[in-house]
Amino acid sequence: MKKVAINGYGTIGKRVADAVSAQNDLKIIGVSKTKPDFEARMAVEKGYELYISIPEREKLFQEAGIEISGTVDEMLHDADIVVDCTPEGIGAQNLLKYKEIGIKAIFQGGEKHDNVGLSFNSFANYDDSWGKDHVRVVSCNTTGLCRTLKPIHDLCGIKKVRAVMVRRGGDPSQVNKGPINAVVPNPPTVPSHHGPDLKTVMYDVNINTVALLVPTTLMHQHNLMVELENQVDVDDIIETLDKTSRVMLVKAKEGLGSTAEIMEYAKELGRSRNDLFEIPVWQESLNIVDGELYYMQAVHQESDVVPENVDAIRAMLEIEDNAEKSIQKTNKAMGIL
Repeated sequence: MKKVAINGYGTIGKRVADAVSAQNDLKIIGVSKTKPDFEARMAVEKGYELYISIPEREKLFQEAGIEISGTVDEMLHDADIVVDCTPEGIGAQNLLKYKEIGIKAIFQGGEKHDNVGLSFNSFANYDDSWGKDHVRVVSCNTTGLCRTLKPIHDLCGIKKVRAVMVRRGGDPSQVNKGPINAVVPNPPTVPSHHGPDLKTVMYDVNINTVALLVPTTLMHQHNLMVELENQVDVDDIIETLDKTSRVMLVKAKEGLGSTAEIMEYAKELGRSRNDLFEIPVWQESLNIVDGELYYMQAVHQESDVVPENVDAIRAMLEIEDNAEKSIQKTNKAMGIL
């Protein structure tokens, strides 16, 4: 079993740790925290070896009664690969350390593609990360776009994509974020960064995006307009998305007409943290007019990139050379629909 370290046990890191632990070919050898908060305590209670990224704070962990196993440098020494889930911008600083140590590293979508050099999506460019040393898993929004646009592109080709990204203001626990009572163009310039980010994994796609921030914490929501190269029926699109892994068709008429109701459905699935790894697409929204496909989807920003991190580990460590086999293995272990 390959040994995986998680640097940053927060929103993404704790989910990746649990996902890796569920696999039969990977093992978590440690996770890291900067402060002795409830997540640090829960990591130890779950049986993870806990390491600290700021050695000077060791006394704080001792005073909190949270046992640590050492520093991040010691954790990295024993790992085959590290998944960096630190806050945006910190990963770029850590990259220098990883290079110096000579350890393979995965970064999250908050880091810039140019700093890492290679971005990853399980469905779009798995093979390009085979054996590589440093890879960035694209953001939650970009992952959501890949999940649905890639199978559509494979089915009938895509001339152009236009997408309106309605983004949540912050995660449920981020009490210091907003907006509280506003819709904010974010950025106010067009296009937003989401289109260029998609091109880091779907290299030839023609896409423009605009983005908004709204006062919600549950999910992002995307509105897509896709000019198709070849003529297909809506039923062809529905059939394709219905059989696409990590995508789920939902129906408003069945009580799933909003992101709140979709997250309520995620609770019913009985998963840890009510996570929804799949990208839900409203089936009623699918429509083709004059060769242009319209549809709406949602993204659970806290969890949709988690299975991609697992697949990236397999590609970089040369465990599974077939993307579909890795995806199936990850899905089965995580209970993904």
